[in-house]
Amino acid sequence: MKLYDTAKQEIVEFAPNPTVLMYTCGITPYDATHLGHAFTFISYDVLQRRLIDMGHQVKCVRNVTDVDDPLFAKARELGVHYLDLAAGEEARFESDMTALNALPVHSTPRASSAIPDIRGFIGMVIDRGFAYESGGSVYFDVEKFPQFGSISHYSRETMIALARERGGNVDDPHKRNPLDFVLWHPSASDEPSWDTMWGAGRPGWHIECSALALRELGTTIDLHGGGSDLIFPHHECERAQSEAATGQPFVKHWMHVAMVSMDGHKMSKSRGNLVFVDKLRTQHDPMAIRLGLIEHHYRTEWEWDDGLMARNEARLSKWKSVARVGDSNGDSGLHGEVRSALDSDLDTPTAVALVDSAASKGLAVGDSARLLGVVI
Repeated sequence: MKLYDTAKQEIVEFAPNPTVLMYTCGITPYDATHLGHAFTFISYDVLQRRLIDMGHQVKCVRNVTDVDDPLFAKARELGVHYLDLAAGEEARFESDMTALNALPVHSTPRASSAIPDIRGFIGMVIDRGFAYESGGSVYFDVEKFPQFGSISHYSRETMIALARERGGNVDDPHKRNPLDFVLWHPSASDEPSWDTMWGAGRPGWHIECSALALRELGTTIDLHGGGSDLIFPHHECERAQSEAATGQPFVKHWMHVAMVSMDGHKMSKSRGNLVFVDKLRTQHDPMAIRLGLIEHHYRTEWEWDDGLMARNEARLSKWKSVARVGDSNGDSGLHGEVRSALDSDLDTPTAVALVDSAASKGLAVGDSARLLGVVI
């Protein structure tokens, strides 16, 4: 198998041990799952399926960010407790993933479950000289980590601009460097707060994933994923603090999924240009939704179009019509071709096209559809 590595900026061999340690950044549960989320998680689901098909065991951890600014803001707006909001939206997300036939992951730990781990982790970073206290907060000192920026390969100017855009508070007067990021900071009066030796407060955004990855999977993981919007600052900061704390490589392979757009802009809750999965699956077969996602390559940005679902309802119907044609080994040749496509940087568009071609010839496609996670 070969996959594109974001940090290496090239397609490289991905040859993990028999047990694959995999971490994917999950949801902040304050609203429903949109198609962009689904594209990310179904891409990793196809990867898991192929790894299992190759004989691997996959331990995939997908966190739930239930301690974060957007969740608190939405809970304030609705007048509900933030954990009640999180529980409801997490349940809705899991229902969407089940409908789309995503495999169960190894664990889905919440950030709120990791406060003791986070406190210990921050202590390790401070003890190793990579963090400092200022103005009641604890910050990571990026000047102490020369590799900072080597996942994204962005310039300092670009990193500052993206940090400003994505909640990095680059103008914080307590920072030594605009790119320094928060590990721990005081809570607002209506936010949860935990006691520490640095004062009462709550963790910053990035620290939860480092603490959870270390707790659930160990010091070094085989593959870390998420949407491409997480490359910076989230994954860059996560890598820096993790390696600062442990002194060991954090991730062997970085894999990111491209954004999905609508009306010319990336789907986002702030803009409101969203297609929600739970609404879409009341109108369409969830397997057609899954096909609509995997007809796109995970590294290629794409735009929602009104013909997507009709096209894939027709595709699904065709696949179903030949699911059981011939004997049980009827699609063995096709199956090998689909496997080869997935091993070539998870080329799902080619895999789907191969199944389309076989189906149009009246050949059995059941095994190959199952490998893609499509129940026919």
